[in-house]
Amino acid sequence: MSPTQPSRRRRTAHGGGGPAVYVVALAVVALSVGPVVYGALNGFRSNEQLARDPAGLPSPWRFDNYSAVFTNPDFWRYATNSMAVAALTTVIAVGAGVMAAYPLARYQFRGREPIFMVFVLGLLFPLATAIIPLSIFISRDLQLSNTWWGVALPQAAFALPVTVVILRPFLMALPRELEEAALIDGASRIGVFWRIAVPLSRPALITVGVLAFVGSWNSYLLPLLVLQGEMRTLPLGVADYSTQYSADTAGVLAFTTVATLPALILFLALQGRIVNGLQGAVKG
Repeated sequence: MSPTQPSRRRRTAHGGGGPAVYVVALAVVALSVGPVVYGALNGFRSNEQLARDPAGLPSPWRFDNYSAVFTNPDFWRYATNSMAVAALTTVIAVGAGVMAAYPLARYQFRGREPIFMVFVLGLLFPLATAIIPLSIFISRDLQLSNTWWGVALPQAAFALPVTVVILRPFLMALPRELEEAALIDGASRIGVFWRIAVPLSRPALITVGVLAFVGSWNSYLLPLLVLQGEMRTLPLGVADYSTQYSADTAGVLAFTTVATLPALILFLALQGRIVNGLQGAVKG
């Protein structure tokens, strides 16, 4: 056997597939990225250009559609509401999630696995399945209708299952020697949690934080039922703008593109940390 055969076998095993795999991958990328690129480019065109050549490139490039979005006070009001709701959702989901995942990962007690299974089963129940009774509960019982908290609290609750499921194996993989050494040095259980477990779990915390933020930023159904008027979030603002200026196709595309930018930039900026966090959770 020649020395090149093992390396060739490794490339075949890990180089991952023939032309069909790449064709499928390119098709998936085109379906995912194509609408975003189409909307962003056509935001630089006029309605007359869109009517004449819907699939063409901007010629000349027009920036007035995007400048109109950034000078629109309604856009900034919608964006502020979305940012506040997403920030509250992320802080609550990550904070409660890590405090729930830590004892499920590091302590042995009766009922530990059944409690964890409750969170696993929570993955099977998306927010939409309980949206009507939940909105009634928020407005009638909690008196949180038309507030940021009325949207953030339910979204954080429904983000808890995936948060705990990702964090638990990551926390289980932390070396117990560090915890034992800290306890010998006089640290309390809470001190070990805050000073050792939380800092070492930063990749996983960033992962679940980004997932919670993006999910909240793109949420439409719950804000639609809970928020009205000036409290409406950006996805609702996009729908309102599309209805109000339905004839201005280029302006609607520009508004929609700008509305997706914060979540897209956050995801792209932290994608390496997200992958590391998920890899750590899988290895754990």
